[in-house]
Amino acid sequence: MTSRELQSHFKNGGQVVKTRDDAQPIFLDRDGGAAEPGDLFKLSEGVACSWAKTDEVFGPEILRRRIEPWLTALVQSEHLSLLVGSGLTHAVHSLATKESLPGMDTITFNVLNEEVAAEAKRAAEMAGRGSGNFEDKIRAATELLRGLEILATCKPEEEATEHEQIKALRQSLKEALNSFATSILEGERGLVSAPEERREQAFNYLVSFLMSFASRSGTRERLHVFTTNYDRYIEAGADVAGLRLIDRFVGTVTPVFRAARLEVDLHYNPPGIRGEPRYLEGVARFTKLHGSIDWVDCEQAFRRIGLPFGARETQPYLDAPGLKGTSAMQLMVYPNAAKDRETASHPYVELFRDLAAAICRPNSTVISYGYSFGDDHINRVIEDMLTIPSTHLVLIARGDPTGRLMSTYEKLGRNAQVTLLIGDHFGDLKELVNHYLPKSAIDRTTFRMAELLKARFGTEQPNQSEAGRHEQTGERGADS
Repeated sequence: MTSRELQSHFKNGGQVVKTRDDAQPIFLDRDGGAAEPGDLFKLSEGVACSWAKTDEVFGPEILRRRIEPWLTALVQSEHLSLLVGSGLTHAVHSLATKESLPGMDTITFNVLNEEVAAEAKRAAEMAGRGSGNFEDKIRAATELLRGLEILATCKPEEEATEHEQIKALRQSLKEALNSFATSILEGERGLVSAPEERREQAFNYLVSFLMSFASRSGTRERLHVFTTNYDRYIEAGADVAGLRLIDRFVGTVTPVFRAARLEVDLHYNPPGIRGEPRYLEGVARFTKLHGSIDWVDCEQAFRRIGLPFGARETQPYLDAPGLKGTSAMQLMVYPNAAKDRETASHPYVELFRDLAAAICRPNSTVISYGYSFGDDHINRVIEDMLTIPSTHLVLIARGDPTGRLMSTYEKLGRNAQVTLLIGDHFGDLKELVNHYLPKSAIDRTTFRMAELLKARFGTEQPNQSEAGRHEQTGERGADS
């Protein structure tokens, strides 16, 4: 399909799936052209595969038999990482509020605005992101500010026009970052202030989503969650689920970011069992690759402040004793308005190093949800990972508006190592949790049940009628 045909396919409710032994992506159309998730599907015209017939109409019950066991097996890989983009935040917020996330207003700088806009557009087009987003403009303005500071270094303040431009540009950056932080907090506030029933439903799906990956066998290494989001939806979901997140911050009152990676990996041996240790359940590693709304650069250290989830603004919490009058300019959101290259590289360079160390290993699986592949520094690491034959990448998304998902799949050229679940059905959080994600319980119980059934009745699985009943009712064992 061409890029235009692909966009039309997704716009009309089409899906793309590639699992197991599929040699190429399978394109599905909605039966009757229905636009609501959860309806029936059929193979697109000219598409053939081994598990569905031409003109056959099928629903999630057929797709689940194809997808859920495959994802369950991948989740039990030796090393598992979950890469989460803004799609998860949009999905949870929509479940709770039935509305879209608050958007960021267009940034206009009081000085050199045209130059900043032109550079942001150029950088975005090179990366395939269209006309440029908030991060592109902040990055361009930050680099321009640093350049002006260099030009003004050897000139007296009264003679250099750069000094006035520096003041004006720094003030514009401060206002833009403050507005951005406020919009993120507004999105958090929408979740916690939603009607109780919808808020509880949103949190239940968020918890089920996280625990589908975090509930790994005790002999497997912990789940490592990576996110490009600045908000704290994942942290809130982990709190509700009782999932302890380990990151690079150390401390209690105002945790400090440490360059040394702390291997706080608690484990235990069950009573009466000898041999390899088992990791303690309910623990996952957590890395926010682009920083967070509650990270602050203060006194040559990066601290996490006590910013309440959904607060109305950040400044009252930045005025706390010990933070020395910090402002939105010190918020660690990538790319931050740092004064020099060393500060700009740290702590992000450490976080990206964690990503490479976690996924570029044999028998490693990365599951991506809601990430549009708009960050080249992350994409390069994933591309390097796939040069290892035993690694695997799972792409789950509601669509591909920029075309970067499918173009990345083609560019990687590792078809056998990539699973695709793209479309408003597969990417819908409710449909994904209800039908396709592994049940959030360690599969040891499932394996024991299968062994008992085989020993007692000479069968490897429940009879078809019972299996069909479970498919129709959506029963998922310990998923609730």
